[in-house]
Amino acid sequence: MTGVNLVVRAVDLRVRQVALRLPFRFGANTLTACPQLFVRVDVEVPGHGTTQGFAAELMVPKWFDKRAGFTPDDNIAQLGLAAKHAAQAYLGDTPATPFGLFARHCAALMAQGHADGFTELTTAFGQALVDKAVLDALCRALDVSFFDAAHRNAIGLGDAPVATDMHGWDWPDWLAGLRPLRRIEARHTVGLLDELDAVRFGDDDLPISLRAVIERYGHRSFKIKLGGDPSTDLHRLRDVLAVLDSTVGDYRYTVDGNEQYASLDALNELLAGLATMKPPLYIEQPVPRELSLSTALPADPIAPLLMDEADGTLDAFPRGRALGWAGVSSKACKGLYKSLINRARCDRWNLEAGGEPRHFMSAEDLTCQAGLAVQQDLALVALLGITHSERNGHHYGRGFGDAPASEQRAFADAHPDLYELHDGEARLRIQRGVLAIDSLFAPGYAHAASPDWQATQAL
Repeated sequence: MTGVNLVVRAVDLRVRQVALRLPFRFGANTLTACPQLFVRVDVEVPGHGTTQGFAAELMVPKWFDKRAGFTPDDNIAQLGLAAKHAAQAYLGDTPATPFGLFARHCAALMAQGHADGFTELTTAFGQALVDKAVLDALCRALDVSFFDAAHRNAIGLGDAPVATDMHGWDWPDWLAGLRPLRRIEARHTVGLLDELDAVRFGDDDLPISLRAVIERYGHRSFKIKLGGDPSTDLHRLRDVLAVLDSTVGDYRYTVDGNEQYASLDALNELLAGLATMKPPLYIEQPVPRELSLSTALPADPIAPLLMDEADGTLDAFPRGRALGWAGVSSKACKGLYKSLINRARCDRWNLEAGGEPRHFMSAEDLTCQAGLAVQQDLALVALLGITHSERNGHHYGRGFGDAPASEQRAFADAHPDLYELHDGEARLRIQRGVLAIDSLFAPGYAHAASPDWQATQAL
């Protein structure tokens, strides 16, 4: 089976408000609430009738677009409009494979977003969300899992103008050789406002402090947020690592600058300080996206540098590679096809380097909420073979939040390895720091239960 064609017949965009249980400070922004966007598509697959597919993502302000001239409400409105543009482009188009639809419309949607004043990440969000729902519908129509659809290349991944540097790559053979993981280690995020030392739980019986998180979930992998001032960040890092040294012992960690290091001098000061302590696995996006593709990075840093916010277009990673970026993040909200292409690039470049693992991918979380968002992101991580993934939506959010109890039970019943019920609320199940995801191998794109559409509002 290679490249199954389909036609998108209907798209419905809905939202549900999400209030976080803890404030999440990343970069210069503190998130306390925002909407989650849901997409439902009707897709016609010749010979298989019309099937519905679903997807969801949190509409996080001040990440896709950090420009001072726009408010959080402006950012959210832009994300919604980007999704509407993608939906309009796909509706009733001539038959194409899921990847074919993405490749056909990517450049035009980017141009439209540019004309509207959107960032590249904002535009990519809209198409990424619709792409996930379309692929879910195809998998359900064919009665195959996301992993089976990828292995058979039912998605139609192949040479396309959106990634000319990968022309000649044997996409079907490469996809067939991917070995999806059944277990993924959860990497816990330590935000800039997070308590560290005391063992403290909230009234909801969920952990608040870092020590409480470790006691409850048994994490061994961590991601530590930085604020952009080398002295303050190094002091915070020493405090966090002291807790990890005394509670975990054998652990690994990454650091995330969230674009806050505005100069290479400040970055070099951070790197010099990191050289005096246990080194991180990698340093995620320390410099602003505007500098990432125009400025050479420090040579031989204490840890490899990983691109995240600068990864706005499909050519960003190869362009950044020439300037010193060694890795790139996977986030379903940036696009599942971008993640697949970037993983293939890593494999190709490493093969050309004689098998030396010079380039790599990470799995990062933009506060994915319980349900479709976290499930589809985890499935993508599993297919890419990334052994540990940042997970923070379950910590800063409260399970399914205000979703109806019936919806929460439906997801817990469909994915008992991934969720546990606590006083009627479904919460992410993390045991000894690990997520079990066998239930995501059912037909569909990591989707065996659906959101209650009546409990959402029109976008």
